[in-house]
Amino acid sequence: MLSWANRFSIFCFLDNCHYHWEEPKFEFMLAAGVLRDIQLQPGQALRQLQQFHNQEPGWLFGHLGYDIKNEIEKLETSQKPIIDFGLGYFFEPEIRICYKNNILEIISHHKNPELLFTQISNIETGTETHTTLSAFSGIQKEEYLQAIYKIQEHIRQGDCYELNYCVHFTAHGSVSPVAVYQKLVKLSPNPFSALYKKNNNYCICASPERYLQKKGLQLISQPIKGTSKRYPQNEMKDRDAFNYLNESQKEKSENVMIVDLVRNDLSRICRAGSVKVKELFGIYAFPQVYQMISTIQGDMNPSFQFTDALRASFPMGSMTGAPKKRVMELIDEVEWNSRGLFSGSIGYITPGADFDFNVIIRSIFYNETQKLVSYAAGGGITFYSRAEDEYEECLLKAAAMRQVLES
Repeated sequence: MLSWANRFSIFCFLDNCHYHWEEPKFEFMLAAGVLRDIQLQPGQALRQLQQFHNQEPGWLFGHLGYDIKNEIEKLETSQKPIIDFGLGYFFEPEIRICYKNNILEIISHHKNPELLFTQISNIETGTETHTTLSAFSGIQKEEYLQAIYKIQEHIRQGDCYELNYCVHFTAHGSVSPVAVYQKLVKLSPNPFSALYKKNNNYCICASPERYLQKKGLQLISQPIKGTSKRYPQNEMKDRDAFNYLNESQKEKSENVMIVDLVRNDLSRICRAGSVKVKELFGIYAFPQVYQMISTIQGDMNPSFQFTDALRASFPMGSMTGAPKKRVMELIDEVEWNSRGLFSGSIGYITPGADFDFNVIIRSIFYNETQKLVSYAAGGGITFYSRAEDEYEECLLKAAAMRQVLES
């Protein structure tokens, strides 16, 4: 199906990789081809998105770039993204394929669904490969450590409490996005994975994190803060890794700061008293890491539109820090590149204005024209952070992406 979809200039594949912590809306969903679309413009992106949906409510798929923050908080970005997907983009697909409970549903506006199923079934697979990449350039360890010390000086001066610092790595070479995606989710399956193509740019995403979901008037956010490496071949060490994360006051302090930030964001648009922490400091197992995840939910005031929920909470606090506006200013000072699509979100909007968006982390970006590959990783820096430990955690988060590209 993915090989077939790659014939289109635009497609979006969303995959929960068989995680069932909650009742999933789907196992996977693919949107391919374009009936209509909108490229969001600086200064009016969310208003444009709302108007585009209102004009003809339908299924929309696409992305929100990190720099939408500039219109929400009246900020500026001095850097350029390594691979530019544009500020934001959404499309109504010509073909939508949804799989759940062993039922495959194909919705097509112009083509016979049975014929499409036959075409997809007959696509030859297993022939795609990708070139091995190893010459990655990025920040050096000493530069990383110095950046951490600079951030902690801002914390000591009272500028912020926590800042999510990210670094980017790049390489040149030709890759097969479908093959890379399949290898990445086999090595590191995650519940908010996606393969997204926008013309010559691809986002190959194995994200474990939900940014925001809207179901009716209910809003759900599940920020991740807190990571420990797993040891699948050593039961004792793996149990110690779980216990460390479960008991770490340092990791909990990072997590609760973001929980409070999300509570504050949602309180702007939710009914008074409805914002609750459904789960605090939950420890979830992934193939390579344990993650600390908290769940915050609230009931949106019916007088608000769906984009008001995005405006109140974007970008996600787990990728900024606290207080949000000040740390976003500092991020632009200490990071070498604009984040672009990294730290943004990919997801869908339904005809009834429900939505579900991920956090774009653990992702590989590829420009097919320039033969340019990029990925990024980072972590939350606090007063108590040890620079060496943060560097190792950054490499741990990037390990699956690098392993896939260098294998």
